[in-house]
Amino acid sequence: MLAKLYDNFRQDGNQAFDWHDYYLTQAQTLPDGPLKRFYQAGIPAFDTKLADAPMIALDLETTGLRSQKDTIVSVGSVAMSAKRVKCASAKYWVVNPGARLSAESITIHELTHSDVEQAPPLSRYFDAILEAMAGKVVVVHCAAIERQFLYQAAKKLYGQDLFFPILDTLAIEQKVLKQRSLLKRIFTANTSVRLDACRQRYGLPRYKAHHALTDAFSSAELLQAQIAHHFDADKPLTDYWS
Repeated sequence: MLAKLYDNFRQDGNQAFDWHDYYLTQAQTLPDGPLKRFYQAGIPAFDTKLADAPMIALDLETTGLRSQKDTIVSVGSVAMSAKRVKCASAKYWVVNPGARLSAESITIHELTHSDVEQAPPLSRYFDAILEAMAGKVVVVHCAAIERQFLYQAAKKLYGQDLFFPILDTLAIEQKVLKQRSLLKRIFTANTSVRLDACRQRYGLPRYKAHHALTDAFSSAELLQAQIAHHFDADKPLTDYWS
C-alpha cells in the first residue's frame, strides 16, 4: 500500500519523492482534523542543512510484526537534532491493544496483560503522537515497522493516509556496511544491523532493548553517531531522508 502511494506522487520514475508537494496536497485536501493539522505543519525546506533539521526519534512496540493484523502496545519519542537529544521532550505512551497479548510478545517487550488492561486505547493518544511528530523528520530503526504501523493506525482511526519522511538508522547502517571494502567485510565480525549491534560499532553504551522510549533514545544517539562518521551535516536534509 505504501509503495503504491509513494509511486503515485513521483513526477517520473527517476525523480526523488517530492515530500513538500505531498504535504501540501494533503493539507489542502484532507478534512479538518488531526491529520490535516499534521500536514499543515509542513516539513523542513529543501535547503535545510542536515545539521539544522528538527527531528524526532520514534519507536513502537507491537503485538507482532504484521501491521494489518497486529497492534501497537507502546510508543516512545524524543525530539532531537544532529547534535542534541532534547531529553525534556521525551514522551512514553502505553496502549491497550484491545486484544490479549501473546506469550511471545510479552517476552520481547515485557509489557504484561495488567500493564495494558488499564491503559487507554491508541485513539486517546494518537492526536498527541501526531502533534509531537508535526514539522519534524522522523528517526527510526527499521522504517518498515514504524511507518507501516502508524499508517495502519491512521487509516483505522481517521480513514486517511499517514505518510512522512524518515531517517532510518537501520537502512543507513546497511548502506555503510555495503560500501565497506570486501577485505573489511571479511574481517568484520559484527555485521548485524540490530539496534544494539549498530550502536556497538560506534562505541555507544548498551541499553536494555525493546522498551519504546529507551529505543527512541538509542535510535537518536545512533543517528548522531552515523552523521558524525559518515555524513556531511552541511548538505541538505533532502540528500538523506526517504
